[in-house]
Amino acid sequence: MASKNVADYVRTIPDFPQPGIMFRDITTVLQDADGLQLAIDEMQKLLSDVDFDMIAGAESRGFIFGAALAYNMHKPLLLVRKKGKLPGETVSQSYDLEYGQATIEIHKDAVKPGDKIVIVDDLIATGGTVEAAAKLIEKLGGKVVRMVFLMELKGLEGRKRLAEYDVKSVLAYEGK
Repeated sequence: MASKNVADYVRTIPDFPQPGIMFRDITTVLQDADGLQLAIDEMQKLLSDVDFDMIAGAESRGFIFGAALAYNMHKPLLLVRKKGKLPGETVSQSYDLEYGQATIEIHKDAVKPGDKIVIVDDLIATGGTVEAAAKLIEKLGGKVVRMVFLMELKGLEGRKRLAEYDVKSVLAYEGK
């Protein structure tokens, strides 16, 4: 039997959340021990050639992959949270959504000037959330040395928005 790749574990749901959208569901990756392990291993391979100090995981699925990678690579994990979720002094960054705005935060003392940081999330779509996370890290003097995603939706052109960063994804799907 041929070995599986991560794409074999991703479920595609047509016309969700609206007609014409092919929703790429990662819950089927997470619910399969082999699929989850393979996803983490493949994401970790995308970090084999980069020197970094810390992993930043974007809420909420970035926490799943970021924590596993941080554990495997013995690196600290920086949580990029939605506004109002962190107890300490924070810095925040707002960004545009399709209909409105959102704000994310990190603890002010979580990043030191010169820290080399990898941002991890499950998906690159428009790139807005991760761009905001990068700006937060940079506000505190950190340097984003790579962004790693399990999946990329090419039709939403997030990679263009993040052109100044080193962006890697395990899977890339055409369309939205």
